[in-house]
Amino acid sequence: MPVPEFVAQLRAAVGHDLLWLPGVTGVVLDDADRVLLGRRADNGRWALVSGILEPGEQPAVGLVREIAEETGVTAEAVALAAVTAGQPMTYPNGDVSQYLDLTFLCRYVDGDARVADDESTDVGWFALSALPAGLASSSRERLDHALAFRADPSAGTRFSR
Repeated sequence: MPVPEFVAQLRAAVGHDLLWLPGVTGVVLDDADRVLLGRRADNGRWALVSGILEPGEQPAVGLVREIAEETGVTAEAVALAAVTAGQPMTYPNGDVSQYLDLTFLCRYVDGDARVADDESTDVGWFALSALPAGLASSSRERLDHALAFRADPSAGTRFSR
């Protein structure tokens, strides 16, 4: 997966030190109540569609862009379902990043799910009762937050503690 140009520029200044980056994740559900997942090219695990926001990009807009770029699916961000901070991650090259993730509940609009870039090796729709083995734990947590929000939106956006 290519490193976004703005991250490469930051890395030129800070080296491998911790970068705090804004990320977005989409829990895309279709009319059959199936969730859209991609099998990540970097680790082989199934995961919700996610990505890093470009500087100045609105979160919902960036997420819809990521979903289309990675899966060929057009989706609509319906609601912010959760805000979480992940653990710092160290990449094979020594770079350390930590992500503030905004998880959105999304609605399928159009398109056939397919591998649309080099970030995934497979893409598909899964019944909530039949999620694939090896689903990333962060995706499971974010999916649970979004489903809890969907069940009771009056409780507000979920925040991890």
